[in-house]
Amino acid sequence: MEKGKKRRREEEEEEIEAKNSDADHSLSLGKNLSFSDTLMALRIMRAQFPQIDKVAIQPFILQSQLYSSVKDRTQVDRELESLRREKAVRVFKLNTGQDDHGIMFLDDYIKEIEHVVKRIEKRKQGDLEVFKWFKVHVIESKLESSIEHQELCSLLSLGGRVKDEHISLLINAGLITRQLIDPTMYWFAIPNIGSILKGLSQGRKELLSLLNRRRYREMMLAALEKKRLRFSPLDMRFHLRDLIGSGHLKTAHTPTG
Repeated sequence: MEKGKKRRREEEEEEIEAKNSDADHSLSLGKNLSFSDTLMALRIMRAQFPQIDKVAIQPFILQSQLYSSVKDRTQVDRELESLRREKAVRVFKLNTGQDDHGIMFLDDYIKEIEHVVKRIEKRKQGDLEVFKWFKVHVIESKLESSIEHQELCSLLSLGGRVKDEHISLLINAGLITRQLIDPTMYWFAIPNIGSILKGLSQGRKELLSLLNRRRYREMMLAALEKKRLRFSPLDMRFHLRDLIGSGHLKTAHTPTG
């Protein structure tokens, strides 16, 4: 009984705080949930990508986050496809869910590749020329999220003679990963993203669990944004956009905002 009273009191305090708080008002999710087009949404979410300790990674955006931010999903798909074909962005299949895709601006992805090269250069781990071939001949011409082994070798061979060690180096660098269903196919990948994807999965569970423990399974958005997640390096806004866009959470306007 006491626990129930305490929880209700905490909920009431959070609601009052949400109504009265002006902190970060211009950046709050409630004020920045909807955008008129996909490119604008991508640019703003890139700028709002959380700072992550101990992991150096360029900003990426989830496709689900775009669905939460641009009302028309068909518009998102159409504009995202155009941006991909124009080589403005790369789209990556993520291992956190069947429909999970990450989006990174091409300039940022090139920076990721350069960061990988510097790291391998320091460790003197192999023949670095394959990364130049990958950047110039593969990334420039293969815009899809996957590539077949023979096609990869064919494109790399435009730069020089391809060896098995070259493919292994790209895999170890985190730039490609073998598909489980067909080992002759590779997914293009974002290096150094493993721990963040683990945090993404854990953060989703933690946020849904938090709301499931609430009365009516709801909470003021402004108060929810101030919560810190224990098991994810990503911030609450990142997770809220993701779960709203994937349909796991729903928003409703209230008289108080």
